[in-house]
Amino acid sequence: MSNLSSSNSPDRKPEASAPDSSSALRIDPRAYARGLSCVHCGLCLPACPTYTQNGNEADSPRGRIQIMLGLADGKIEPTAQAVEHLDLCLDCRACETACPSGVVYHELLEETRAQLRHLPITPGKSAAPSPLRRPFSARLIEWLFLNILTNPTRLKLSLVVPRILQKIGLYALLRKVGVFNILPAGLRKMEQMLPPTGPIWPTKLPERISATGTKKATVAFLPGCVGSVMFERVNRQAVELLSACGAEVIVPPAQGCCGAIHHHSGIHAPARVMARQNIDAFFAAGEPDFITSTIAGCGAMIREYDLLLRDDPVYADRAKRFVAKVRDVSEVLLQLGLPDLPHAVNETVTVHDACHLIHAQKVSAAPRLLLARVKGLKLVPLPESDMCCGAAGTYNLTQPAMATELADRKLRHIESTGCKVCVTGNVGCAMHIQSQATATKRALRVAHPVEILHRAMFGR
Repeated sequence: MSNLSSSNSPDRKPEASAPDSSSALRIDPRAYARGLSCVHCGLCLPACPTYTQNGNEADSPRGRIQIMLGLADGKIEPTAQAVEHLDLCLDCRACETACPSGVVYHELLEETRAQLRHLPITPGKSAAPSPLRRPFSARLIEWLFLNILTNPTRLKLSLVVPRILQKIGLYALLRKVGVFNILPAGLRKMEQMLPPTGPIWPTKLPERISATGTKKATVAFLPGCVGSVMFERVNRQAVELLSACGAEVIVPPAQGCCGAIHHHSGIHAPARVMARQNIDAFFAAGEPDFITSTIAGCGAMIREYDLLLRDDPVYADRAKRFVAKVRDVSEVLLQLGLPDLPHAVNETVTVHDACHLIHAQKVSAAPRLLLARVKGLKLVPLPESDMCCGAAGTYNLTQPAMATELADRKLRHIESTGCKVCVTGNVGCAMHIQSQATATKRALRVAHPVEILHRAMFGR
């Protein structure tokens, strides 16, 4: 298993730096150098979700690289149109997997987004880099994500009323009569993604879970913000599986948000604060053997802490040690070794590769190897399994039209397999695909690999 920490090393010297210009964005020269690695070969084009949907060169990786380098050189003004092309990018990193030159595209994109956020607004300039220039609904969605969805307690509080309405049957009625149709597209999509069932107040995982039998390793577990609330059951099942494999599981109480939403939106300073907090929390009682999560997006983010803190004199080395221990839950289960799975799961399923698992973390084989051990389970290959479904963090809310197109594309491929169950290792993908299937009246259940494995081991 490999990760991107080596290519993102703080020791890497940039090949070039952005030219000095009064109108240029102040792009970090190391990020600027990422764009210079692009040779414009076009091998990334078939891998890019937005380009394959609309055929617009400016919505391809190499097109966006040219826009970002132009912004850095001061040759392109940060107009609404230029920023629109960058906003339409999912940051799925499929282009990085396809690129023969090893362009680390996401580093340039996230640095550019950070600089655009802080660009002063010149009177009369037709620019849209500032949150003040964005539509109110987009700013509201960002506020909700940064202040509610990244805080489990606040998220639980916000869901108490909807969960009560679901349990007494009124929520489905409100949907049926179209009450939520008055919402803007992004907020309507957010409402659509609410799972139909769930506890009114999800409980926290214990801080320490002993290994079953002989202890093989100490595993620190990151439940995630949305994951700990919306997919609390999956996290609990994952911990039970890890324990059965011989892991002593620690859930550090002082941990917080991984910082992914902030970082991908270009809000880097709070993301660095969160990274430091999590490193301190996970290393508080000594360094564990592994750090893991059931959520691909969170896992991808914490694998980037060495990049995020590469200039921090106190945390740079600690971040490298932290990142070296990060694994997806499927990798940890595979490495520890699952016991015999006595219960058959007689279903036919297909696997969607979450972008932040296959492209960011380079993990594809581990979930399939584990699922292949389940008696009675049949795996059917999914066409374009590594193509983004359109979830991409906040993307499905800020870019609902493209996100819906990509979800429908994914659903058509799932239908072509004949499977009624799709397995994926990311909470965002699961919610997005499931909600679009429900909205379009498709009979589909989206499950995490952990749910299948848990049934196979414990029979419930």
